[in-house]
Amino acid sequence: MASRTSSIEICTGRDVGGIQTGNKMTEAKIRTEEMLLNMGPQHPSTHGVFRVVVRTDGELILESQSHIGYLHRCFEKCAEGNNYLQVVPYTDRMDYLCAMMNNWGYAASIEKLTGIEVPERAEYIRVIVAELNRVASHLLAFGTYGLDIGAITPFLYAFRDRERILKIFEKLCGQRLNYSYVRIGGVTFDMTDEILSDIEAFCDYFDPKIIDEYDNLLSYNGIFISRTANVGVIPADLAISYGVTGPSLRGSGVPRDLRRDAPYGIYDRLEFDVPVGSGEMGQVGDCWDRYMVRMREMRQSIRLVRQAIKDIPDGPFCDKKAFRGVKPKAGETYKKVEGARGEVGFYVVSDGTNIPYRVKARAPSFCNISILDKLTSMSDVMLADLVAIIGSLDIVLGEVDR
Repeated sequence: MASRTSSIEICTGRDVGGIQTGNKMTEAKIRTEEMLLNMGPQHPSTHGVFRVVVRTDGELILESQSHIGYLHRCFEKCAEGNNYLQVVPYTDRMDYLCAMMNNWGYAASIEKLTGIEVPERAEYIRVIVAELNRVASHLLAFGTYGLDIGAITPFLYAFRDRERILKIFEKLCGQRLNYSYVRIGGVTFDMTDEILSDIEAFCDYFDPKIIDEYDNLLSYNGIFISRTANVGVIPADLAISYGVTGPSLRGSGVPRDLRRDAPYGIYDRLEFDVPVGSGEMGQVGDCWDRYMVRMREMRQSIRLVRQAIKDIPDGPFCDKKAFRGVKPKAGETYKKVEGARGEVGFYVVSDGTNIPYRVKARAPSFCNISILDKLTSMSDVMLADLVAIIGSLDIVLGEVDR
C-alpha cells in the first residue's frame, strides 16, 4: 500500500527543574501506511450481504467503494415468466421488512393499468396494515441501530414490541414476514372485529412508549448522541441529486412524503404530520436526524391507524373478478407508494397478455446507499462513523440487489 507523510508540530527545548526553556515549535514528519480494508460482505453492521472496500490512514477513511449484487435473485426477469397474480409473492422478498408496501405498490400499478376499482373497505385495510408494517420496520431499525452503536438493550425492547405486530399479521394472513396480503383488486382476507380490537389494543400499548421509553433509553443518551450527531451529514441538495427518499431525505430537512404530496389510497382523507430533521443535536441531515425522523414517524403511523379503524366502512374487501386473474390492454404505467425506506415504485409494461412484458422496480434502498461513497469523501469520516452512517440509512439488501 502507499505510504503517507503527515506533518505535526512539536515543542523542543530543555527541561530545567521541570520548567521548559528555549521553547521552539518545529515541524516533524511522520510516515504512515495506508491500509485497504474489507467491511463485509459478511458483517453484522452492513445489514445484509454488502461489501465496502475502505482505504484508510489509521482510523481515518480516505476513500470507500461499495459493492452490491450478492443477493441478486432476478426479480424483474422472474416477473416476465409469471402471470400478474403470481408476481405478488416476489415483491414480498424485495424489502422483506416492509412487504406490505411492496405488495401495495405493485398491486396499485396493475390496478392503474387495468382500471380496477378497489373497494372502499380494502383501501382502509391497506392503510392499517401498511402503517403497522412501517412501525414494525422502524422498530427493527431502532433496535439494530442501537446494536450497531453498542447499545444492546434497545434491540431487546424493539423485538419485544415488534413481535406484537407480527402476531397480528399472523392472525390476519397466516404469515409473519412475506405476507402477499395486498393483492390486485383488494386484500386477501377481511379484517375481523377481533383483529381490529387487537390493533387498537396495540396502539394504546405502544403510543406512550415512543417518548417515555425509547427516547429515554436511546435517543437522548449522551453516548448515542456523540456517535450520531454531526456525523454523516447529507445536505438537502445532495440528497435530492442522488435520488434519496424517505426518512433519509426528510432527515435532511426536505418535507417530501408521497402520502401527503402525491396521495394514494385514502391518505388524502387522513390527518398526519411529516417529521423532518431540524439539527436538534447537531447539523441538519446528520445520522441523529435520520434516526429521529423514524422515531417520530412511528407516532404518526399510530395516529393514521387509529383514524382508519375509526372510519373503516363495511362492504367487500376485494374485487373477486380480479382475484381470478387480470389481462390488461397493451400499455405501460408507473405507480409509487411511500415505503418505510422511501419511494417504492413499479413500472409495468403490458403487451396485452396475462403475463407482464416488463416489470421494473424502483427500490429506495438502492438510491439511498448510492450516496455512501460520496459521504466518506466529503469530510473526515472515521471507521466507527461508517457503521453509524450505514445504520442511519436503514438499507435492506433484498431490494438493493433484487
